[in-house]
Amino acid sequence: MNKNRIHIIHNAFDIFYLLIGPAIAAVGIALFYTPAKITSGGASGVANILYNLFGFDLGLVSFLVNLPLITVGVFVFGFKYSIKTFIGSSLLSIWVSTLGKLTGYTGFLDVSEPVNILLSAIFGGVLLGTGIGLTMKSGCNTGGTDIIAQTIAHYTPIAVGTVSFCFNCLVVGSSGYFIGFQPMLFSVIGMFCSSFMVNYVLTGFGTRRSKTVYIISDDIDSIGDRVVHELKRSGTVWEATGYYTGLRHKILMVLVQNHQYQRLLRIISQEDPRAFVYVGEAYRVLGKGFAPLKRIADSTVAED
Repeated sequence: MNKNRIHIIHNAFDIFYLLIGPAIAAVGIALFYTPAKITSGGASGVANILYNLFGFDLGLVSFLVNLPLITVGVFVFGFKYSIKTFIGSSLLSIWVSTLGKLTGYTGFLDVSEPVNILLSAIFGGVLLGTGIGLTMKSGCNTGGTDIIAQTIAHYTPIAVGTVSFCFNCLVVGSSGYFIGFQPMLFSVIGMFCSSFMVNYVLTGFGTRRSKTVYIISDDIDSIGDRVVHELKRSGTVWEATGYYTGLRHKILMVLVQNHQYQRLLRIISQEDPRAFVYVGEAYRVLGKGFAPLKRIADSTVAED
């Protein structure tokens, strides 16, 4: 497959993720969170509080909150980053407003039942996190207070995650004061679910998880030849000394996609049944034969 075709396929996936991601996140916000008075972090959380207090439209408020934050992003991270943020946040706002007008923010569940509020927190969090994760995979993001967090982290030694967590806690804590203590507790559950799904989508879904396999054997050469010819993979070899025996051995490190893992073990077993094998999970491998490094680097949200 030539580079141009690979580039076209990757761009098609990016567009698909960008179109579907904000829509999925909006379902979580408009049809699960809002009816149950559950608050997410960031601009959407601020919009949810104002909606419950004054009836302001969620999507519109979220968009207005994001605008000055995106302007800050232009000066700190550049025009390209801000355009991506503007696209992602705008699509999310449009979808939230559209779903809100179509349904009146009533959702699917009868929130007079406490168990349905819990279900709203769980499923709303899953949908919100999935949508945000897919949007980020496209190279864009949904904006919000993460821009402030990234800006503070840019000028201070404080990590992005720490600042973002504090801002989200502030928003959710405010919802406890303005909306109620019980909805705030459900909001914490929703935040946990959404955070988990964002991480899963970014590091698991669509990344073709791989295995890092370390092989210690006296037949490294024969194992390596079969890895190259049968699996179309390469590896790295270095010399090592056994601490207990003092004997010299070769160690071969091989990175394989999950579907090749069993075939690799079969090759090792056939060549040297006494080989010592150590296997680690590699949630992302970048470079030739795996995910393209430039595409992933270009789509990464600024964290410095």
